[in-house]
Amino acid sequence: MNSSFKDTSFLKNKRINIKGNLFSLEKPLVMGILNVTDDSFYDGGKYNKLDNAIKRAEEIVSQGADIIDIGACSTRPGAILVEKEEEINRLVPAVKEIKKRFPNIPISIDTVWSEVVERVFDAGADIINDISGGQWDENLFTTVAKTKMPYILMHTNTTPDRMQKEIHYDNLFLDICKYFSTRIEQLRELGVNDIILDLGFCFGKTVEHNYELLRRQKEFEVFSLPILTGISRKSMIYKPINSSAQEALEGTTFLHAFALENGADILRVHDVKIAKDCLTWYNLYKNSGKE
Repeated sequence: MNSSFKDTSFLKNKRINIKGNLFSLEKPLVMGILNVTDDSFYDGGKYNKLDNAIKRAEEIVSQGADIIDIGACSTRPGAILVEKEEEINRLVPAVKEIKKRFPNIPISIDTVWSEVVERVFDAGADIINDISGGQWDENLFTTVAKTKMPYILMHTNTTPDRMQKEIHYDNLFLDICKYFSTRIEQLRELGVNDIILDLGFCFGKTVEHNYELLRRQKEFEVFSLPILTGISRKSMIYKPINSSAQEALEGTTFLHAFALENGADILRVHDVKIAKDCLTWYNLYKNSGKE
């Protein structure tokens, strides 16, 4: 790869516009995960009742998260997407109540459907986190553009029920770059200016693919966009050591340091306090010896 890819961090847009307010990404941020699902791979069923979801949001905020990411549909490998109305019914009450309690914390919504985007925007959501890259709903991009919410563009090869069965790349890095280039152009033409990239770790990728992407993550700064890293407790961590998501905290923290070194602007995590501690240690390491 040409050396021009190696250090482009000075080009990155370090701010996003959330409802007219500029939100800084000058320092890496932590996004705390709140799954109001029955079957997410790590904490499915724990927060699918509104009271529990609120308690989880309180915990996320108290531990120092900068953003809350709420999802109502599991997208783990093999999952079948829930009906849109079910997703809306799970999300809207949670968004309204959490936004009322924590008006200054941006709320990101994990969804792939334009109808859900409309409803959560009306409820107070601030960011759309789309694992599909607009592939499954032809109206998604136009709806995001209409709301003017920042948009997280993730790479995936196909739907969760098929993604680990249909893995093929001619060139992993270049194929994902083409995927991003096409969709960024579409979004820009519609007027979506605030775009964050997510390489889609463990979505249609082998363990080896995931580590290659983590190692080369900084090269995606060629797009001059913020990068979100979502590796928390995922299979790329626990499968190589024959473990489980429940035992993947140490591996997650270890790899978060590499993610930060390789350009992560946002860490999407289950364990907020440990991720914040990781940021503290990383900043001490990066600033050591500086006058």
